[in-house]
Amino acid sequence: MREYFLSFVILIFSLSLSYLVSFYSISFLEYKLVYELWLLIFVIHILMFLPSYFYQTEHYYDLTGGITYISCIIYLALGRYFHFNYLDDVPLIVSLFVSIWTLRLSSFLFLRVKKTGKDIRFNEIKKDFKKFLLAFLLSGLWVFMCLLPTIVILTSSSNIELNFITIIGIVFWIVGFIFEVVADKQKTEFNKNHKGKFISTGLWSISQHPNYFGEFTLWLGITIISLPYLEGLNYVILISPIFIYYLLTNISGVNLLQELGNKRWGRLEAYKKYKKETPIFFPKIFKFWS
Repeated sequence: MREYFLSFVILIFSLSLSYLVSFYSISFLEYKLVYELWLLIFVIHILMFLPSYFYQTEHYYDLTGGITYISCIIYLALGRYFHFNYLDDVPLIVSLFVSIWTLRLSSFLFLRVKKTGKDIRFNEIKKDFKKFLLAFLLSGLWVFMCLLPTIVILTSSSNIELNFITIIGIVFWIVGFIFEVVADKQKTEFNKNHKGKFISTGLWSISQHPNYFGEFTLWLGITIISLPYLEGLNYVILISPIFIYYLLTNISGVNLLQELGNKRWGRLEAYKKYKKETPIFFPKIFKFWS
């Protein structure tokens, strides 16, 4: 029952946020675009959950998120285009940013799990209908929360030109994207020749989880870009980067990998030294967080 209750909470919480940002949303096909996005996100996840549970596979879990991101961006862009008869610069830039990130990360994760044959996070979860459903709905909530600033930008009735805040957001996104891509590549290359060992070189020498830091930073960049579009209740979308940080560090990212690392290398002095000298999330270059 706990899992069903949490699934219900996820749907109600995300729908409530949709309501709060709907007051400034343009309409598409006679309905507020933000509501249509909410429905699209969770319909896709539920439809992908059903065959995944039936065939007892987690191979399409991360791919589901990718499909949802791309579907939402296409739908948002079409909705804005048909409303204004054109797609203005900032929404176009944000659409491209989200699409580039989605295609890169989704293909990377999908190919990785196909190569390894499994995702250890789902060894037990996929056997339980309600737990596996909750995992898919949590993924839907993740997509929704990440896209909140993007949704506000593309459903806004305002047409805001490129400005200084936009440029700052773009810089944050580029830095975050580079961090994530380079970190993933470094770890992939390291694992080819050092299977079973922990990586402590490259970006991994300044953060124990530079890929997650990169992901947080790029979504923070999108949030910064959205600032000129915010008014009234729309400011609620500022919880988006807070949610992303919390989820990455406490729910489905850093915390799980820290536990796994402690089990594998916790007795090694080199690993103890690495953990002691290397920040968990924010890189050493940010002295405030060191």
